[in-house]
Amino acid sequence: MNISEYSSFDGLGLAELVRKKEVTPKELKDIALQGIEMLNPKLNAIVSVLSEQSEEEINKGLSTGPFMGVPFLIKEMGLHAAGVPINIGSRLAEGLTFAHDTELMTRFRRVGLVTIGTTTTPEFGYSSTTESVLHGPTRNPWNIEKSAGGSSGGSSAAVAAGIVPLAHANDGGGSIRIPAACNGLVGLKPTRGRIPNGPDSGELLSGFAVEFAVTKSVRDTAALLDTVAGPDIGSYAWAERPKRSYLREVLSPPRRLRIAWMDKPLNGAMVDQECVKALHETIQLCQELGHEMVEAAPVIDEELHFLATLRIWAANLHQMMNGVANALKRTPSEENLETASWACYQLGQRMKASELLEAIEIQNMISRSVGKFFMQYDVLLSPTTACPPLHIGELNSNASGIDAEQWTKQVFTFAPFTNLFNTTGQPAISLPLGWSSQGLPIGMQFAGRFADEATLLNLAGQLEQACPWKNKRPSVTI
Repeated sequence: MNISEYSSFDGLGLAELVRKKEVTPKELKDIALQGIEMLNPKLNAIVSVLSEQSEEEINKGLSTGPFMGVPFLIKEMGLHAAGVPINIGSRLAEGLTFAHDTELMTRFRRVGLVTIGTTTTPEFGYSSTTESVLHGPTRNPWNIEKSAGGSSGGSSAAVAAGIVPLAHANDGGGSIRIPAACNGLVGLKPTRGRIPNGPDSGELLSGFAVEFAVTKSVRDTAALLDTVAGPDIGSYAWAERPKRSYLREVLSPPRRLRIAWMDKPLNGAMVDQECVKALHETIQLCQELGHEMVEAAPVIDEELHFLATLRIWAANLHQMMNGVANALKRTPSEENLETASWACYQLGQRMKASELLEAIEIQNMISRSVGKFFMQYDVLLSPTTACPPLHIGELNSNASGIDAEQWTKQVFTFAPFTNLFNTTGQPAISLPLGWSSQGLPIGMQFAGRFADEATLLNLAGQLEQACPWKNKRPSVTI
C-alpha cells in the first residue's frame, strides 16, 4: 500500500484490509509516521510521536476489535495513556504524565487502535482555535493561513490531512464539533454520561465536557461509539443504552423526521452569509429527503446562560490548574499561563461556592426548557460556527489585558451554536455539508434529544450518502 492509497480509507476500511491480510498493522503504522514527518512541519498538529511505543504495542499483539491495526492519535488533554506526556497546551502542565491509562484509553486499545502520537490543544482546552504559547498555532490543511479550530484542532487537522482516519477529541463547549467543522470532518459530541471518564473523573467540567473522537466517515463514528460507550466501574452517571447498534442505525433506512432549524444564535452573534447559505442548502436537502423542516429555536435567558458558562469554566479551570501545579510542584502565574487562562484562574479563585451552585442551578433550568422544546422536534439544525475558519491569530488567548468575561464572549462569538448542548448534555454532531467560496469547509450542526445519538447517526448516514464528502481533499494532504 502506498501513502496515497492509505489516506483514501476510513478506519473500518483499513481494519478490513488488516483482517484480509492485505496489509499489516506495522505497515499502516509506518505510513502514518511517514505522514507525520511529511506534514507536521506545515500543520503543527502533532506534539509527540510514539514510534517505539506503537511498535511495542503491535508486537505484543493487538485486540481483534473493529479497528484492529488502525493508526490513532490522542489529544494531549483529558484522556491519558500511561507514561505519555499530557501537556494540556500549557507551560504550567508541560511534562505531566500519569502511570495508568484512563478507562477510555483502555477501550481505545481494546478496539485495536494503535496510538502513534499526541495532538495539540489550546491551553487547558479553553479556546475555539488551537494556538497555544507552548506549541504555537495549529494550521488548517485546507488553507494553512487559517485556524484548525479548537480545542481538538490538532486531532482534526491530522485526520483531515490523512495522517490517521480518526483521532481522540473532547468537547466542553464545542471542541469536537468546531474543529470538525473547520476541517471538513464528522464530529459527534455524545450525550453526557455516554463515554466513561474514570478512574480519575466523575463529570468533566461539571457535566459540560465529554470525550470521544473526530472521524472521516459517519460509519467510523458509529462503530467507535458502539465499542467505547458505556459506564465503567463506579460511574457517577450514565446514559441509557440504545435499542440497537449505532452502526446499524447508519446503515438503516431513515424515518421521516421533524427538524427545527435556526440561523440566528441565541447570544446575538452575527453569522456570515456563507454559513447561512450553506444552512439553507442543507434545509433544502433535508426537505428533498422527505423530512419536515420548521424554523424554530428554543427560548432561554441567554444572559444567565452566559453567566453559568463563565462561572463553570472558571471554577473548573482554577481547580484543574491547581491540580496540575500541585502534581508538578509549580505555582500558577502570569509566567506560565496565557493572559486569558490567568484571568479565568483568578476569577475561579475569587468565586464563592454559592456562585458555582447558582450556575449549576441555571444549567438545570436551561436543560429543562430546552428539553421541552425537543418534545416537539426530533432534531435542531444550525451552522456549527458563525463563519468559515478564522485566520491564524484572529482569536488571541494571550492578548494583553483580556479578562475572563471578554475571552468567553470571544470564544462563543465564533462558535455561538455549540455550547448550549454542553449545558444540556444532549448529543450534537457536525457534518461537512457546506463549502465556502474559497473552498473551506462549513459544518452543519444537528442536535438531538438526550441519549438519542441513534437518530442523529441515522440522519447523518442518509446525508453522507446524499451529499458525500469522501472525495474532497485539502491542499495539505498525504
